[in-house]
Amino acid sequence: MAVTQLLARIPAEYLAACRESASASPDGDPRWDPPASDIVDLDWAPALLTRLGEVSGLDDVRLDALRQATNGDTTVDLGFLSTHPHAIGPFGPAPTALSSTQVASVSELLDQIDMHSLLATLPTDNREAGCLIGHGADHITGGPREYLLKHFNALRGFYSDAAKRHLLVVLWWD
Repeated sequence: MAVTQLLARIPAEYLAACRESASASPDGDPRWDPPASDIVDLDWAPALLTRLGEVSGLDDVRLDALRQATNGDTTVDLGFLSTHPHAIGPFGPAPTALSSTQVASVSELLDQIDMHSLLATLPTDNREAGCLIGHGADHITGGPREYLLKHFNALRGFYSDAAKRHLLVVLWWD
C-alpha cells in the first residue's frame, strides 16, 4: 500500500464532535469517518505541483497558496487525530488543517493559477520535464503533464467546493 496525501473537507462541528469523542473514549477514538465524497486522494502530487510552480515562475502569492493547500497549517489543534491506535495518518507527519477562512483564501488563489500556462513552460520531452520537476516525475507513465493537471484540477475543485460550503480542510498522509 502506497502512502498518499489525503484531504477531507468537514464542518467545524464535525471536528468538534471528533475531538469530544476522543476525549470521552477510553482509548482516544475520535470516530473519524468523513464521507468518502468529501475526501480527495492527491497521491504524491503535492511535491510535484509545488516544484512545477517553482520551476515555471509562479508568483510567490499563488505559490504560497499552493503550498498551503497541500501542507495545511498547524494552528488548528488536531492532536486527537494522532493518538494511537486511532491515528489517521500513522505513516507521515501529524495531520494539519485549514480553517474555513483559510480555505476560502486558498480557493480564490488556486482559481487564479493557469495550470496550462505553467505546464507549457516545461520541456516538450516528458522525460526532461519529469527530470526538471524531480521527485520521480520522470517515471510517471504517460509523462508528468497529465498527472499534474489531473491532480491540480482535483485540488482546485476540492477547495472550491469546500469554500462554497464554508468547510475546514484536514490534511494527512496515509
